[in-house]
Amino acid sequence: MIMAKDYYKILGVDKGASRDDIKKAYKRLAKKYHPDINKEDGATDKFKEINEAAAVLGDDQKRQQYDRFGTADFGPGGPGGGFDFSGFDFGGGDFGDLFESLFGGSPFGGNFRGRRRGPRRGADLRYDIEVELEDAVKGTEKHINIPRYETCTKCDGSGAASSNDITSCPECNGAGMVTRTQRTPFGMFQTTTTCRRCHGEGKVIDKPCDECDGAGRVEKERKIRVEVPAGVETGTTLRLPGEGEAGEKGAGKGDLYVVVHVSPHDIFDRKGNDLFVRVPISFITATLGDTIDVPTITGKAKLKIPAGTQSNTLFKMKDKGVPYIRGSSVGDQYVKVVVHTPQKLNKKQQSALKSFAKEMGDKISPQKSFLEKVKEKFV
Repeated sequence: MIMAKDYYKILGVDKGASRDDIKKAYKRLAKKYHPDINKEDGATDKFKEINEAAAVLGDDQKRQQYDRFGTADFGPGGPGGGFDFSGFDFGGGDFGDLFESLFGGSPFGGNFRGRRRGPRRGADLRYDIEVELEDAVKGTEKHINIPRYETCTKCDGSGAASSNDITSCPECNGAGMVTRTQRTPFGMFQTTTTCRRCHGEGKVIDKPCDECDGAGRVEKERKIRVEVPAGVETGTTLRLPGEGEAGEKGAGKGDLYVVVHVSPHDIFDRKGNDLFVRVPISFITATLGDTIDVPTITGKAKLKIPAGTQSNTLFKMKDKGVPYIRGSSVGDQYVKVVVHTPQKLNKKQQSALKSFAKEMGDKISPQKSFLEKVKEKFV
């Protein structure tokens, strides 16, 4: 006695499973054991078994018959029809057709059927450039050399020695697709796949161009001008449309993406669109005040130092920073002044400072007020 197959067990679902549950189980298992994906021994037999189970449980009439009698196989002429999978090719296209017939749509998302393929667009390219901070602030122009595929000028991208050497594909009669009729569990089924000879283009080349060997493209090195706008920073990407590689057989060109890297500066630190710089000042300037020259990214500027300025005081110079890229605003520059303490004094200078200290008394020393605060806090 031959035991009937447990289709519910094969799909891993309960007997009360909904049609949607069966669909999900079938999709998951069929993708796992599909012969184009799973090359292990027995995968094809398992795939056939999964399809057989789905063919029954995915059809309400066959499922009702199976639940009642334990089988849906009454022979080719019987009430439930047979499951003769002989002659059925379980390739990728057939899987999509079977899934669509059972549940609608494609198991991999989108249309799984073959379609005519046109020439592909050229690839996008990336190039990294490095610029100085000064160039990033004011903008600059760079010239770079790019190796890329360009359209063959001899055949104008056709790949053929002449236009007479391009003929309609005899395999698909110029359609780019081949239609096959197959026998499936649901009767005769048509499957459309991409023509293998012309790769879906519908045309073949009898005599290829001797310049590009039929590719329609040749590799060259091209010098390209890149305009770097003011305000760029590290990571800024500039898109140059149509400066990528040439497409196949006259298809559109790709784009070139230039990624900018700004070199570190010896004097300035950049944070966004603001610049920071440390400037030393003398003890006299900090005490009496003065107007000093400070560096900016575009030259020099005047900065007023008030009397009594302390070391590490931060001054803001408006609109002396980096312009916003393709904008009208400009960042600021921040100047941190650091009081310079002289290290070598002659006797006359030392005497003068001692006299100054004696004249100032406690006013010149911040330690006393500091110690008084400590005493108030901890005593």
